This record gives sequence, structure tokens and C-alpha cells, in this order.
Amino acid sequence: MNVLEYRNKEYVAIDSSLHNEKRSARAFRSKKEEKRYWILLITFIALGLLSSYGLLVYNNPVPVNSPSFIPVVMRRIVAVVAMIIAAVCQSLSTVAFQSITNNRIITPSLLGFESLYSTIHTSTIFFFGASALINFTGIGPFVLQVIVMVLMSLILYGWLLSGKYGNLQLMLLVGIIIGTGLNSVSTFMRRILAPSEFDILQAKLFGSVNNADSEYFPVVIPMVIVIALLLLVYSKKLNALSLGKDVSTSLGVKYQSSIIYVLVLVSILMSISTALIGPLTFYGFLVATLSYQAAPTYDHRYIFPMALAIGFLIITSAYFLMYHVFHAQGVVSVIIELFGGIIFLIVILRKRAL
Repeated sequence: MNVLEYRNKEYVAIDSSLHNEKRSARAFRSKKEEKRYWILLITFIALGLLSSYGLLVYNNPVPVNSPSFIPVVMRRIVAVVAMIIAAVCQSLSTVAFQSITNNRIITPSLLGFESLYSTIHTSTIFFFGASALINFTGIGPFVLQVIVMVLMSLILYGWLLSGKYGNLQLMLLVGIIIGTGLNSVSTFMRRILAPSEFDILQAKLFGSVNNADSEYFPVVIPMVIVIALLLLVYSKKLNALSLGKDVSTSLGVKYQSSIIYVLVLVSILMSISTALIGPLTFYGFLVATLSYQAAPTYDHRYIFPMALAIGFLIITSAYFLMYHVFHAQGVVSVIIELFGGIIFLIVILRKRAL
């Protein structure tokens, strides 16, 4: 047999093996990966529920048979509901934002939500005094904060994603500049405040579920559920958008309008989370990064549930450990942000690029 005949037989064998191989466009590359996904998802949900149960009943100072036991548990339920809202808002918005920007390092915080939140509260106490900030509660002020944050985002999107601009990177850059400017203004005002006013303000500027008020829940919960469902329904288009402008356009997706639609949903979720709990800069990034590792798939129908489960587990377990093991109630958000920042630096150093 000469070399030519051997090569021909080799090509025929390869061609037949390719025809015999089963090809599919499934979300997972193998049954093993799919099985691993469901095991991890169920495990994270179970651990999150266990942590939340511990937050409700563990180390309760009131006996179970006491009439005061239920009121204490109800107060703790408010904190757990706030954790669920934070997990939904931060995880879904970060994953969706990273998908449309095609970048797994940047977060929605770059659009200046935390900076605007800080500026609103700082300017309130700076111009109207500490009593005004203390009384700046209720559904009215809460809705006002959300509206201001969403309007700022809509103006940014409408200006920089339409007309002659139409550049997502330019929008992110302007968002960073606006956030930096707002931070500078609020920092200047905080330096002029009296020490007592500064202490009151700092308590507001730390992200904590203790900032949440159950009075907001009838407004917040329906909004969060509706937007979460809209993002889940939009998962297939997010799969295409994550491939970039050229590929998604060739697949029939209206890129410009789809990007703006997702950004509006992201801005509403981030505004609700920030106005309800406070700034959580790296929490969403930490959740999204771990979700990509736990769900090795491109399909957002599977990434979103994993992100929700991990986000809920992180925040509930962090509060449980800090409250009942280390007895350091005031540093929960700091610890979450610390770990999120460390993961952020590790990812940047590994990728060596933004």
C-alpha cells in the first residue's frame, strides 16, 4: 500500500467518525457537566436555606413557647427578605451587564449608582441637617431615589447609545467619570460636616440589610419579581448578545434596542438594591465570577439560577457567621466587599487586561 492510499483511507476513517459523532447545541458539553450543575445548584440552595433558617431561629434570646418569640422571628424575616432582594438584584444585574458588554470583569457599579446614592444622602445632611437625613425615610423618599438613579441611567443610555455615538465603551467611560465626580463632591461635603453628622451619615453609607425597611417591600418585591422574570424570558437573546455586536446582528437580534432594554432592567435592579440596602460594589462581581465557574455553560437559563443560589448563599452565610460565630455584626458588608475585591484583583491579574 502506497502513501497516497494510506492517506485516503485515513481521511475516510476520520470522515466516518465525524458523521457517527452526535452533535448538538445543548447548554452543556456533556451529561457529566449537566449532572454536576444540578448537584451544585441543589447544594447551594439547600445551604442557603439552612443559613437563612439559622438566622431566623439560632441563638434566639426568647424561648420558643414565649409570646415574644414570633415577633423576634418576624423582625429577622425582614432581614432575610432584604438579603433575597439583594441577591436577586445584584446577581441578575451583574450577569446580564457582563453579558451585554462582553466583559466578565466590569460591573454595573461603574455606571455610578453607589456614587449617586452617596451624593444624595450626603447632600441631604449637608444642606438640611442630620434631622432631615434621619427623616428621609418612607416609600416617597425611597421611590424618589430609585427614580433619580434610573433617570440618570436612561439619560446616559439615550445620549451615548444613540445617534452618532452608539458606543458601549464610551458609555462605561463616561459612567466612571460621572461616578468619580460625584464621589469627589460628596467627599468634599463630608469633610465639612460636624463629627456627629458624619457618624450618622457613615452608618447610612455602609451597605447593610439593617438599612432595609419592611415598609418598602410591597413596592420593591413585585418590581423585582417582574424584572427578574423579564430577564429570564430574555435569556436566549442574552446568549446572542454575549457573542458581540456582529454575531448577534447576524443572528437577527436588534443589537441597539436590545442593549438599551437590558440596561434599563439592570439600572432598575441596581437602583432598588442600592436604595434599599446601600452600596455593595463587589458583591455582584463575586457572585457572577463564582457562577461562571459553577455553571460551565453559555446559556443564561442556567447561569441565572446558579447566580441566584450562590448570591443568596453568600449573603446569608456571611451574616450568619458574622452574627453568631464571630459576633461582628457591623462588618458583614466589609467582609463581602473584601473577598469580592480580592477575587476582582485575582481575575485581573490572571487576565492581565480589563
